Amino acid sequence: MTTTKKIVRAAAVQIAPDLDSADGTLAKVLQAIADAAAQGAELVVFPETFVPYYPYFSFVRPPFLAGAEHLLLYERAVIVPGPVTDAVSAAARSHGVVVVLGVNERDHGSLYNTQLVFDANGELVLKRRKITPTYHERMIWGQGDASGLKVVDTAVGRLGALACWEHYNPLARYALMAQHEEIHCAQFPGSMVGQIFADQMEVTIRHHALESACFVVNATGWLTDSQIASITPDPAVQKALRGGCCTTIVSPEGVLLAEPLRSGEGIVIADLDMALVTKRKRMMDSVGHYARPELLSLVIDDRVTAPVRSLHAAAPANDAVVLTPTLKEQPA
Repeated sequence: MTTTKKIVRAAAVQIAPDLDSADGTLAKVLQAIADAAAQGAELVVFPETFVPYYPYFSFVRPPFLAGAEHLLLYERAVIVPGPVTDAVSAAARSHGVVVVLGVNERDHGSLYNTQLVFDANGELVLKRRKITPTYHERMIWGQGDASGLKVVDTAVGRLGALACWEHYNPLARYALMAQHEEIHCAQFPGSMVGQIFADQMEVTIRHHALESACFVVNATGWLTDSQIASITPDPAVQKALRGGCCTTIVSPEGVLLAEPLRSGEGIVIADLDMALVTKRKRMMDSVGHYARPELLSLVIDDRVTAPVRSLHAAAPANDAVVLTPTLKEQPA
């Protein structure tokens, strides 16, 4: 189902988390939703794992020194469903906005980089986990599966989401493109690596907008100088926690609809003319008239993975073993 709305006002939020309190970060999320809604926003997108905060410590600390911070992240991580999702759901419903929020999700003994999509009625319509944590992140998060590579119908249209370097996985992007996403929500940590990270990010999201013929709403995080100092006192290491911010919104034609926010806190707002989706696809539909599925296609295993599965439950009722003959064994 494509959206019947002609214009959608979108907001990409760049704010600093509260590194000292999970509740403090949640309070900032709820305030930002209210602020964006007051400006007419119908879609509000937050940065990667914003609640309680992105694990910046893991980028600059060796594993044997990061144990205490990692355990603290476990304590503050989000249970889905739970109090955090209840609060965000209520805010989405109260303001009538679609919310895309990145969280550190705790599932018993593991943490995951999780993206949550709340529809305008407050319903949690998508929970997906980053399929491959990047570099230092592999010490923090488990791997997600393809069950979350879904595009969902929302009040603002067909919406998909990926986190950070998942945008460098062309097959993950194609999985969403093939489901005809109209608005893509991208999330990055921000305040990392330097300007080169922001430059690469801009190229990546603009390319996805062009290739998918969709809008991209991209949100990155931000750290204050005092927060950076609290993570590491070493001035040389602090350089690794600056830059890398490019909060912006891109049209299906690859055009920046808002000047990227590269430093500080703020909310970037733009109006999305949904007619541009069809205008772009008329020329180049990567999963339609410009595709060659008989030559190139994607196979996806979108089953939910689990550490235990019952063969007994999947067996035929009479416990018979069914053997399918191979091609050579079939009668002539």
